Amino acid sequence: MASSNFIDYVKINVRSGSGGAGALHFRREKHVEKGGPDGGDGGRGGHIILKGSSQLWTLLHLKYTKHVKAFDGKGGEGGRRSGMIGKDIVLEVPLGTVARDSETGEQLFEITENDQEIILLKGGRGGMGNDHFKSATNQTPQHAQPGEAGLEAWVILELKVLADVGLVGFPNAGKSTLLSAVSAARPEIADYPFTTLVPNLGVVSYRDYKSFVMADIPGIIEGASQGKGLGLRFLRHIERNSILLFLVPADSEDINAEYQTLLQELRLYNPSLLDKSRILAISKSDIVSEEEREDLKSSIPEGIPYSFISAITQEGIEQLKDRIWAAINDPFSV
Repeated sequence: MASSNFIDYVKINVRSGSGGAGALHFRREKHVEKGGPDGGDGGRGGHIILKGSSQLWTLLHLKYTKHVKAFDGKGGEGGRRSGMIGKDIVLEVPLGTVARDSETGEQLFEITENDQEIILLKGGRGGMGNDHFKSATNQTPQHAQPGEAGLEAWVILELKVLADVGLVGFPNAGKSTLLSAVSAARPEIADYPFTTLVPNLGVVSYRDYKSFVMADIPGIIEGASQGKGLGLRFLRHIERNSILLFLVPADSEDINAEYQTLLQELRLYNPSLLDKSRILAISKSDIVSEEEREDLKSSIPEGIPYSFISAITQEGIEQLKDRIWAAINDPFSV
């Protein structure tokens, strides 16, 4: 997933179609001197619809689509013929897309399932023809309704990556290396901060042909919840993960302090994130000796299950998968 192609935020102007006008028409046939009203109804305007697609991973296709307009309904005709309904516009979006009101920031809805369709803006209703207004005292109504105008709004579409496990850690904690070791994903890996600029997804194979999805979220820095570094742009992706896997490298100066800093950034961004199951992995464990590893245990925070792992030597990887699988299927087991 190239960084230039990963777009997780777009703001678009959407306009639904207007309804067609009802017809003002009277029956006119040979040998029928005074035919009654027979004006048909106008067709409704087209809707703007969002549809979930499991084949999409980015909002790139909407980046340059600033204005989206559905088609207007057609007017009614004589003979009680209704006008044609305006064509709907269906915008396909990745699973995990949230629609928000651009002015208030209010969440309108979210798309989480393949082929799920939700109307973003309803088309205007078609007007009723004069056939509806006839009565015993008004047998030749000279009135038909106009169509209802369509709606217009600026809407924000925001993508939150859907994954079972979200990797949380500072830049260079080894998240990309771990993801490449346990899945077929091939994120860019290098020894400098912010190598990962976009979330990477990988399907991790487990025992008996089972699998789960892991997301490598770009590294958090202190102050991310206030927008520093990559900040808010990527913290939102963590919201959709079932399990949070914290990665702290074995050569960290203070494992507990680093973990608490990460936890604090999540707390400041969204306190409900702390309700998720958490697992701690001490990465790059191949660079420390057994004696040093024993010393490290004293700085591991209490109350969180942990594993020493090395993506290079594969040490602890299977044990970590077991912990993750147990947590996904029973959050209270970890």
